Amino acid sequence: MRSHLLGIPELTRTPAVAVVIDVLRAFTVAAGAFAGGAEKIVLAASEDEALELKARHPGWLALKDGAPAPGFDAFNSPAMLAAHDLRGRTIVQKTTSGTVGALAVADAELLLCASFVVAGATARCLRERGAEEVTFVVTGEEGRAEEDRACAEYIGRRVGSGEVDAEPYLRRAGNSRWAASLAEHARRGYPGVHPDDVGLCLEADRFPFAMVAGREGTLMVLRPVPTPPA
Repeated sequence: MRSHLLGIPELTRTPAVAVVIDVLRAFTVAAGAFAGGAEKIVLAASEDEALELKARHPGWLALKDGAPAPGFDAFNSPAMLAAHDLRGRTIVQKTTSGTVGALAVADAELLLCASFVVAGATARCLRERGAEEVTFVVTGEEGRAEEDRACAEYIGRRVGSGEVDAEPYLRRAGNSRWAASLAEHARRGYPGVHPDDVGLCLEADRFPFAMVAGREGTLMVLRPVPTPPA
């Protein structure tokens, strides 16, 4: 499988197959939401759109990253989201990097959103779909985020080989600038950041499903697709 790692600003065309990576924290949060029973996640282009969608669908739960804001129900934190009852819920997610990256390649023939917790399942999905060329969209730091690049490389290796040691890739992610920043934010008690977030984001292959995004009417919707190990 041929692979390319590009930041969002480097995207000049829509690839046929795209894997959008956001380890810290959007697509770790999304995976945790599905594991907690969420039905689907709607990826919003802006905070205003997220709140408009919630207003039209009062049962939906809206989450964002950064500081608290009126109208939002949850933070973009895997540890904090686990406190919500998500069974059967629809979540509207708006983040600085992950959702932006997914919307940038919304017209890809196959669009997956990924992080370490679904890396193995994502690799199996790519293999099952016969992907010969994949563009990994590295959403953090305009394509330079070490945690996202490490995850992309790990998934790429997993496509070609079922047995790959995750530890070197997780170590790179754990030593990244943003991992250190999040840990510091947690120590300082910043809202929306939990001390367990970084650790939860660095668990490889925790969930047996990939996350496939596609247009459903006017919405961009993310859903889990089971890809259990053979």
